[in-house]
Amino acid sequence: MAKRKKRLEKGVSSLQKQIDFHLSKKDKASKEGKLELVNYYGKEIIAKERDWAKKITQLYRKDKKKFRASPQ
Repeated sequence: MAKRKKRLEKGVSSLQKQIDFHLSKKDKASKEGKLELVNYYGKEIIAKERDWAKKITQLYRKDKKKFRASPQ
């Protein structure tokens, strides 16, 4: 369990670095007036934030067991 937690923490920090990188690139592209790049980086940021939120929920989930439908 400790390895999984450590791996998820590393993934969260990595995704945060990627989000920051894309934000800086988006700002630079907007200053240069490149609308295609601004849109591209915006989509990338949204995707990275979605992945980041998913990892956070996996990391801090209280019940580690997955629920299964009971056969009836």
